[in-house]
Amino acid sequence: MCDHCVDLLAARAAGVMLIDEGRAVSLAAGSRNQELALELLEAQHGGGPCVESYSSGKPVPPVSIRAAHADARWPDFTERALGHGVLATFAVPLRRHETLLGALNVFVPTPPAPEEDGTAGELLVAQALADAAALGLYNHRTYDQYRTRSGQLQQALSSRVRIEQAKGMLAERRQTGVDQAFNTLRQYARRHRLPLDQVASAVVEGLADDAGLRRGPAGPDDGTP
Repeated sequence: MCDHCVDLLAARAAGVMLIDEGRAVSLAAGSRNQELALELLEAQHGGGPCVESYSSGKPVPPVSIRAAHADARWPDFTERALGHGVLATFAVPLRRHETLLGALNVFVPTPPAPEEDGTAGELLVAQALADAAALGLYNHRTYDQYRTRSGQLQQALSSRVRIEQAKGMLAERRQTGVDQAFNTLRQYARRHRLPLDQVASAVVEGLADDAGLRRGPAGPDDGTP
């Protein structure tokens, strides 16, 4: 996406700032002048086009770097940009529906043209590229969330299966009911401050302290919650 911006918009470089809860979490740039793009993105810790576009959820139209520097707008960023011969910049939000993911920043070596000379067209091209990238990022984030939830559910299910197995084994071994077997597991876990699933796994694998399992309910001095 960043390389396409350089080609289509006669830019010097382009980069992306991913933002979460108002804080930059990742910076990325294309292969064209990558170090320059990353440096100018990093210089926006005190404010800049990316942060402004993300905060408003709207594009930041092309800005003259010299004019912005004279007005003390984004001082750190504009000083760095001028030092690299970047004379204009603009940014568009990375968004998917109402979800803002960050912003795309384009760095141009020539002063900004008047709006009637094509500025609006530049923003439209940049926004179209940013929207396409945002779709991919959003889908990737959603996929990761589903994978995480699926893993958590699978872990909970596996834990439940191990506990049921341990209850059955104890109940058969001691000729008691499953409720009593469960109480035995729980009391042992409390006495030793262990997760119930870990105790159940030890019972299933034959590693649990059988003498400890045979002890009665935990007393007040056993650390039982």
